[in-house]
Amino acid sequence: MKILGIETSCDETAAAIVENGTKILSNVVASSVQLHRKTGGIIPEVAAREQVRFIIPVIEKALKSKIDAIAVTVGPGLIGSLLVGVETARTLAFVLKKPIIPVNHLLAHIYANFLESNPKFPLVALVVSGGHTDLVLMKKHGQIHWLGGTRDDAAGECFDKCARILGLDYPGGPAIAAEAAKLKAKNEKLKIKLPRPMIEEKNFDFSFSGLKTAVLREVERLKNNQQYDNLTIQQLSFEIQEAITDVLVEKTAQAAKKYKVKSILLAGGVAANSRLREKFHLALSSSSFSLYLPSPSLCTDNAAYVSSFAYFNYKPLPWEKISTQPGLSIAGEV
Repeated sequence: MKILGIETSCDETAAAIVENGTKILSNVVASSVQLHRKTGGIIPEVAAREQVRFIIPVIEKALKSKIDAIAVTVGPGLIGSLLVGVETARTLAFVLKKPIIPVNHLLAHIYANFLESNPKFPLVALVVSGGHTDLVLMKKHGQIHWLGGTRDDAAGECFDKCARILGLDYPGGPAIAAEAAKLKAKNEKLKIKLPRPMIEEKNFDFSFSGLKTAVLREVERLKNNQQYDNLTIQQLSFEIQEAITDVLVEKTAQAAKKYKVKSILLAGGVAANSRLREKFHLALSSSSFSLYLPSPSLCTDNAAYVSSFAYFNYKPLPWEKISTQPGLSIAGEV
């Protein structure tokens, strides 16, 4: 089965065709990140206008073969952006007389792993992105149990906000990683220590707003003492990345041990962070868990994992019943 996937939940416009949930036949992404970099973050109206421009060219480029069905992200996401994808998919389903499958964007992220591997159930998946940080237990396709998530800022959101405090570019994750790499290359001794929020608590929740506040206070202290320079920015970046990744790895490992899973899956835009990937490999090197990390290009928003999710969770609806659900949770029904 060949499924055309459409993804427009945030600032990307993407279309892909995937065969039988695993073979990528095409995968096209148009990004408006350069526009958002000018404003230091995503302006929803700007993102939606760009998606209106890109949606048809992207789909035309992706359509390299006949399709059997259409899958579209219905939520969560920005309402204007979601409408672009959903209304396009509804129209195509009506005109082409093809089944249409509504897709939960957060769960779809997990299926980036199934495009390249064959993870064994039961598994724990960490979905970590700009707007979401969630841990879920999957016993099989379609059987999801939410274990915990962020109580405030998501990990990616914390990266973005901390980068803004440091005067770095958007998106914040890659900008902070680049500064942290400079410090590591110099092998400088770290003089700054930041908190690891909730790392000792016996649950699977996260909280990163306190870390952002700690960074703000540290920057103010350094500036008041006239110690704020390029080196301190690199040290802060290094410690921000260490703090966030320490918490993510520890909580995920604890969940895997508690539920005795066979596999650990990483998903979402922050999963492309090389330090996070390195720490997961180090933490699990002597464990019995199989670790699955998607290629970085499949971690960020694209439509290939939308198609994959739809194949393994094939629940088509009449096109008239497909609607946007911007507030959809990772455990929510579409």
